[in-house]
Amino acid sequence: MFSDIVAGTMRWGVWGANLSERKVQELIQVCLEEGITTFDHADIYGGHTTEALFGNAWQEMNIDREKIQLISKCGIVMNSAKKPSPIKYYNYNADYILQCVDESLMNLKTDYLDLLLLHRPSPLMNPEEIAQVFQHLKYQGKVREFGVSNFSVSQFALLDQYFPLITNQIEVSANHLDSFYDGTLDQLFREKRRPMAWSVMGNYFSENSEQNRRLQKVIHLLCQKYNAEENQILVAFILKHPAKIIPVIGSSKGETIRQLKAALKIDLEEIDWFRILEASRGKEVD
Repeated sequence: MFSDIVAGTMRWGVWGANLSERKVQELIQVCLEEGITTFDHADIYGGHTTEALFGNAWQEMNIDREKIQLISKCGIVMNSAKKPSPIKYYNYNADYILQCVDESLMNLKTDYLDLLLLHRPSPLMNPEEIAQVFQHLKYQGKVREFGVSNFSVSQFALLDQYFPLITNQIEVSANHLDSFYDGTLDQLFREKRRPMAWSVMGNYFSENSEQNRRLQKVIHLLCQKYNAEENQILVAFILKHPAKIIPVIGSSKGETIRQLKAALKIDLEEIDWFRILEASRGKEVD
């Protein structure tokens, strides 16, 4: 249903590259040429502006809606010029979810979302109420599938008990290994739900930490072995997991998107995967 790599749009707007509509169209075209047909959004991206930027851009491209998949997230209430709020908090009341979906549909210039994710778990979320809203949205044809983002194993299981979820979009990278050990990936593998991973580069390119210095030594050697770039090795590390993780790549550069798509062809040997794991942890496996 979704492409094996998802294009994350968070940094396409004012939170990052601040692309014009024309540049967004060019980036969408690169994605489609590379077989990346799934685009990941959230209502809050760009201070509630990036969905509209994307919607205005893709609407003029004469793209068959059934040939692309649009993901969005809701639930985080945060202050922005477009939607003021005195504090940041989570809201999963039925009326608020319905309002968010209608706004995303309007901004993205579409009649339906292929996937709606609850952006962060809330201590106050009522799974029975959420399930009723999901059922209503599915009946209306406004959302085809549902999932969550950043949910723990127990939080996922709780909501899934009331309404079937298809994914949990979680943080996974060579820097961030929690999901390999906390049961999140185990649960999704067991239930045959493909995970999605955000921040797949971690802080590898942005922080000069001891962890990254260890990783760099290993990854530079693997780049030579696999004739690959560092970012491709980082994605290949995620792709190796048997749960068939779908990376959400956040690049706003066409060249980088093409590079990362090529990572699908890299099959790391198990010993090399564990070399990266060992470098990240700073110690050998137990």
